[in-house]
Amino acid sequence: MHSSRSRGAGLEFAQYRGYEPGDEPRRIDWKLYARSDRYFVREAERDSPLTVWIVIDASASMAQADRSRADYSKLDAARLLAACVIELALRQGDRFGLVGLSGSELHFVADAAGARQRDRCMLELERMRCAGELPEAAQLRPLWERIRPGALVVLLSDDFDERLVELATRLAVARREVVSIGLLSAEERDFPFHGGHRFRDPETGAELLADGDRARNDFLERFSAARDSLAKRFAAVGIAHVEHHLDREPDEPLRRLFGAPQRAAERQ
Repeated sequence: MHSSRSRGAGLEFAQYRGYEPGDEPRRIDWKLYARSDRYFVREAERDSPLTVWIVIDASASMAQADRSRADYSKLDAARLLAACVIELALRQGDRFGLVGLSGSELHFVADAAGARQRDRCMLELERMRCAGELPEAAQLRPLWERIRPGALVVLLSDDFDERLVELATRLAVARREVVSIGLLSAEERDFPFHGGHRFRDPETGAELLADGDRARNDFLERFSAARDSLAKRFAAVGIAHVEHHLDREPDEPLRRLFGAPQRAAERQ
């Protein structure tokens, strides 16, 4: 998470040299190793720390879980991923803050650095509950006041609400670096329903009676088209976006975002 759009990967490599016998292993940057298959150790510190903001969608739809693992919801996955990002930021000496969006409210942990800040964020993650819909655009104004240009924003959401997509887009075009992890259930990916089912929107309460077998192909086609459209919208404004399904390894999206070689190319 060290480099930013303004710095680019070139400077990041200039701050490192090749590993030599006798160097302390703890100084190896494993992120650079993942990109290049070569070992590098830090030569110089960055000019200034990065500020990382984690924005979590805690609207009602994030309470969804797969029937095969009913005790692990999208919000649980978001909590786990947020905790990983917080730990990475702490180890790198970066500032980090947390925002939860639920029940038309914003829950902030102001950005700071250090172990106590980690504890504050972890406490807020534990308190976070899914509720209602996302705040209206006017209620999101505090985000603009606290998340400054140049910050890295990690967005954790199922991306079902247009308001959040618009927020991410607006942040990206206003010189915040945004990365998005779309959290989806395996059932949304596979639609494994048979016979008559009552499908309910957790945020609006709207219900639909349908035969799972008959509805499957149409649902999967529409769902795939919607996700493809979202990915293109994000790519158009420079947002790195990956999807994560609840039945996959929890660290997978972070490795794809922060450990993949293409991240370096995108920042040049």
